[in-house]
Amino acid sequence: MPAQVREYRARIRSAQTTKKITRAMELISASRIAKAQQRVAASLPYARAVTRAVSAVATYTNVDHVLTREKENPRRAAIVVFTSDRGLAGAFNSNVLRKSEELAELLHREGKEVVSYLVGRKAVGYYRFRRRDFVREWVGGTDKPEVETAREIAETVVEHFIQDTDEGGVDEIHIVYSRFVSMLTQTPEMLRLLPLEVVEGVEQPGEHAALPLYEFEPDAGEVLDALLPVYIESRIYSAMLESAASKHAATQRAMKAASDNADTLIREYTRLANNARQQEITQQIAEIVGGADALAG
Repeated sequence: MPAQVREYRARIRSAQTTKKITRAMELISASRIAKAQQRVAASLPYARAVTRAVSAVATYTNVDHVLTREKENPRRAAIVVFTSDRGLAGAFNSNVLRKSEELAELLHREGKEVVSYLVGRKAVGYYRFRRRDFVREWVGGTDKPEVETAREIAETVVEHFIQDTDEGGVDEIHIVYSRFVSMLTQTPEMLRLLPLEVVEGVEQPGEHAALPLYEFEPDAGEVLDALLPVYIESRIYSAMLESAASKHAATQRAMKAASDNADTLIREYTRLANNARQQEITQQIAEIVGGADALAG
């Protein structure tokens, strides 16, 4: 019986230690998610301005650009997967990887060869464990994304998109990331990045409104050459910021659930330890009474 009490008390101490760790990680994630949300909000005006500029050129000109041109009979498609460098975030990474698997299966059914670009150690570990090939990886900066990393990813995918398919290029570029909806909801999203699909269009004028007049200098083609790489970089950077905010929210939620579970374990083991101690005391009293009766007899 004393051994059972010691075991319960050891489990209580273990649960209390775990609760301290998970509670600290919950508070850290809560502080980080506020900063991540601020970074997402700060990036929106620039992303919207770039999107409107690209929309204006695409809508009011007929320029045939390599990044907007649909290729006939596309054979190779690339998927850029955005995960985190660390775990302890519930189903955050597994949801993104599952979404990428669904997209890859869809592209395979369309007769396209799929190649992968990985952002985050969890995606790299997932592919290496399954002995799958990937073109390139970016790790180490998912908690606090940097513009330089987004620019490097954008330059890489654009370079491979422009390259001929027979020489290792791709005909399509897709991205899979987690979109931050709220503290409780983070949704995995997939978006075709190239050939370009403008996400936010120019607002249509009213019935009696005058159509806007656009003048592009030196010409629309050179404007697109300058704008499209910036647009792709902003889309990738936005995906990285959304993924970072989603990861911190998922970590906070997972650590709160772990802390609640630790509280439940502490209460349960405390009750069991008290019961075992009570049984031990009862047994000792019974032995004392029995011994006294034996001596009196």
